[in-house]
This record gives sequence, structure tokens and C-alpha cells, in this order.
Amino acid sequence: MQTQFTHTTPTGKTNISGKEYLFFSGFSYLGLHALPAFKELLKQGIDEYGTTFISSRIANTRLHLYDELEHALAVLQQQQASATFSSGFLASQAAVQYAATQGELLYAPSAHPALWKGQPVIPVQEWSAWAAATVEKVNAHPDHSFVIVADSVNPLTSTINDFSWLQTLQRQVLVLIDDAHGIGVIGTDGNGIIDRLPQHPPVHYLLAASLTKAYSAQGGVVSGHASAIAAIKKLPLFTGATPMMPANAWAFLQSFSLHSEQRQLLQQRISYFASLTGNVGYLYNPFHLPVFLLKDSAGIEKYLLEHDIMISSFGYPHPDSPPVNRIIVSPRHSEEDLYILHQLLVNR
Repeated sequence: MQTQFTHTTPTGKTNISGKEYLFFSGFSYLGLHALPAFKELLKQGIDEYGTTFISSRIANTRLHLYDELEHALAVLQQQQASATFSSGFLASQAAVQYAATQGELLYAPSAHPALWKGQPVIPVQEWSAWAAATVEKVNAHPDHSFVIVADSVNPLTSTINDFSWLQTLQRQVLVLIDDAHGIGVIGTDGNGIIDRLPQHPPVHYLLAASLTKAYSAQGGVVSGHASAIAAIKKLPLFTGATPMMPANAWAFLQSFSLHSEQRQLLQQRISYFASLTGNVGYLYNPFHLPVFLLKDSAGIEKYLLEHDIMISSFGYPHPDSPPVNRIIVSPRHSEEDLYILHQLLVNR
């Protein structure tokens, strides 16, 4: 799709060159960025803390708010400790930099560039074949030889990756998972992929995530064993980086009830749209995610744009990659919005 420019941040709608479109792209899965109650909390956070904290995380003057945030996130992700960063990408880079000291990195298919250390070779196998080969390789070597690196959710394919095979590992291994598109959306109370991970003694987890995708709080987190987080907090990516905006941290901590309400509304919107589009054969969403993949649908983005609908359609992870067409549903959309989109899909 040709790039479209706007002067405002989209909500359930966006304005392009003076024309309004229904907007089914982007993220902000819980719709918090456009929710008046959340914006008010962010304003209150700015009034309380200003626009930035003017020292690094290792300075002799520290902000207790960050400790509160990290404790809350460790509890949410069911880990011993957490470290927060100014972005999810930076969090994942810190996580993989630490992970590389713990063993050889074994990348999963479609691992997000945020997890890349250098220019790794990313497998092109099907997930199940890669998993079987990984189990065989890990079990054939001594403990602590490898670190498995993967995403929890692939938003390009609307898939929650299967990690049940980890329970067949016989060697001590660290598993680094980027949960950017899982946290806040899936799991009990939005705790992400952790509910789907086998609790198997040889396997230790390190979970990285963006706080922006679901929670609209500009920042990122790494959660795991206390010793791992202590080591990550000694990395230059933590010690030398500006911390996340404290108002974002404060707004996140004050908005747990909003998270729950918006997640419930999101699930209602997903269910409603899935019920409407059950007979649309090229629409794919087997895991009840906010992402509906439009398979074998070249040209549909132009058709929908002509009818005032903007969907996600761009090459990823590289600008010259083949475009992926997706519909992103959020609490920002009304049932009427979803019905209009459904009618266009079935009458195409």
C-alpha cells in the first residue's frame, strides 16, 4: 500500500488529507492511548513527575517509582525480578546481550529483529520441525550450552507459538521469549505467554516485552530469575540509557482496573468480528488474537481504502519484504465499525 500521512494519532478512525477512514491497523491493543481516563492518568503523572527523570538508573539519586513498577511487572509475569527500559526494543536487546553470555543462541523462525544479536541466521523451517531439531540438538550437548530465542506471538501470522515441546528438554537451558504482542492481551489477567509455558526444572525463562503494544506506556521490561536481572542491570544498555518517562510508569501502575476493562472489551470485539466473518475463507485468526490475517488477498488493501477503510499493509520486517495484509481489532472500534468492514469483505 502506498504510504499515507496523517497529522493525528489514529484511534478507531484516522484522517488522511482531510478525509476520515476507519482505522484497523497499528497496535495499542487495549485502546488505552485514546481512552480519556488513561490520558488523564498520564497528565497527572506529568504533573507529579515532570516529563523525564533527570538521572540515570545507577545515579546516587534514584526514583522509587521504578522499583514499584519493576515489582509489579515481575508479579504480572510470574518472575523473581524485572528491569525496565525506555522501549521494548531496548529491553529485548539488553535481554539478548545477557543471554549471549549464557550459551549459544538458537533462534526460532521469524524471531523479531529486537532479539537479534548482530545479523543472525533465522531459520526458515516450520515451527514444529525447528522445535524437534532444537530438542535433539540441546539434548545431545552438556547443560547450559544453548539459549533458545523466540517470540511468544507472531503478529504477522496471528499465531501464538507452541512451547509445549520444552518439557522434553533434558539439559539445563535458558529460554528468552519476546512477549511484546502477548503481554496485556493473552494469559490470566493479561500476564502474557507465561501461562502457556511448561514449568520444567531444566528450563529457565527470561521474558522481554514492550509496554507500548498493549498498555500504551512507552517502555519495555525484562523479567526473569533475580540473578539474571541483576546482571542485566549492570549492562551499559541499562546503566547508560535514559529510563522510561516516569509519567508512563505512574500511569501504568494506576490503571490496572482500566487494563482489565479494556481487555474484556477487546475480547468482546474479537468475538463479535469472528462471528461475523466466520464464512470469509481468507480471514485467519485461530488463536482469538486482535490480529486477523488476510491470506492470499493481494489488492484488498486498495479495495478497502477506496471504501474508507485503512488496514495494516506493509512489508515487514524489511521495507522491501512482501506486504502482509492484516486487520487489527481493538476496543476503539464499535460493533457498527466491525459490521461495516464485514460487509465490505463479504461483498468484495
